[in-house]
Amino acid sequence: MGHTEGVRGESFEAALPVGEDPHRYARLLARVHDAAVAGEVPPARPRAVIGASWTRMRSRGIDPEGGCAGRPLQAEELLERRRASGLSEVLPLLRAKLGGVAEQTANIMVVTDADGHLLWRDGSTAVRRNADALGFVEGMGWGEDVVGTNAIGTALVTGLPMQVYSAEHYVRTHHAWTCASAPVHDPRSGRLLGAVDLSGPAATVSPTTFALVQTVAQLAESQLHAAHRTALEALRGSAVPVLSKVSGRAVVTDPHGWVAASTGIAPRNHVALPTGCGAGRAWLPALGDCVVEPVRGGWLVRLLDEDPATPGDGTRALLDLRTSQARIEVTSASGGWDHPLSPRHAELLFLLAAHPDGRTAAQLAADVFGDARRTVTVRAEMSRLRRNLGGLLSGRPYRFSDTVEVEVLRPDEPGSLLPHSTAPAVRG
Repeated sequence: MGHTEGVRGESFEAALPVGEDPHRYARLLARVHDAAVAGEVPPARPRAVIGASWTRMRSRGIDPEGGCAGRPLQAEELLERRRASGLSEVLPLLRAKLGGVAEQTANIMVVTDADGHLLWRDGSTAVRRNADALGFVEGMGWGEDVVGTNAIGTALVTGLPMQVYSAEHYVRTHHAWTCASAPVHDPRSGRLLGAVDLSGPAATVSPTTFALVQTVAQLAESQLHAAHRTALEALRGSAVPVLSKVSGRAVVTDPHGWVAASTGIAPRNHVALPTGCGAGRAWLPALGDCVVEPVRGGWLVRLLDEDPATPGDGTRALLDLRTSQARIEVTSASGGWDHPLSPRHAELLFLLAAHPDGRTAAQLAADVFGDARRTVTVRAEMSRLRRNLGGLLSGRPYRFSDTVEVEVLRPDEPGSLLPHSTAPAVRG
């Protein structure tokens, strides 16, 4: 807490300030926690990300003495969640990089799905026995709504790496623990797959543990990305003969919309496909009116040139910000599709929805960064957005197209709106 003021930086900071005595700091955190749950003025401010999480816990009525009652998944459901998580492919990597470290440092390594359910657990036998007493076992839910502020649940809410130390945990029974967690995303869709975590006795707290967990999560995403590149290259080999038989403009994509090959259109990496993509006619934001046909390993998308890539009247865009994985869902006369949004793109679309007359690059830079000079970054992000969303967005100034009806779905708790965001226009 910087002794008196708190660590007020981003949530990717380590929980223990450099040079701080862990025992002294834990005692200070305990006093801060006691005051916060009693509604009193604390002797120091918690880190911003912790304070925001505690506010969510109070608004949800989470019991600081014991959390909420939870039940572990049945064996069959646990196996199904493991299969559906998309993380079994990188489990050997996670175990190789963190399993031994967990054993040597009196920690346990945990891998969860996107809902916070513990899928796998490895590491110190003694620490696993202590974890059993807390219900920190395979199949148990470890989201904020069950056990309050913790590295796993709060990382899944914010989409950012987290380290939580001692009384930063909202529930007192967890104050003897320290945890470092990092989310893992699917590079194909941007979908949150889950989190990897190292947890152990509070005395084992270390910034190096936090850095290691972040690095290993990045390695896992890199492995998934490499596997995707390999699959896309294999699809490319079969796509070229398919396109050679097509007259007119067309692309071949994988099931997630990543382009393997194209003919007659400007090169692009990705096409937003319809929700639950199936064969038939569909309006796609970057291409216009198309016919989608299945091919081995993906989809053939043929453009119908008489219809421009501009949404018609009756097109509706739903910006869903109720969870950490923000999405935009679009419906039109030709059908519907959705697209996952990165944290930055979610911020930008939220700001455009709030300003239907549009925002210049300088205005968005001030909104997001508090610095109107950072227009280069804003223009680059808006360029990426427009490649995916096509005719939904207009420029000069940036705005949603006039023919698009926009609705924003917000979380019930104001503090849960884009919890990763530090943008002045969002947090202010």
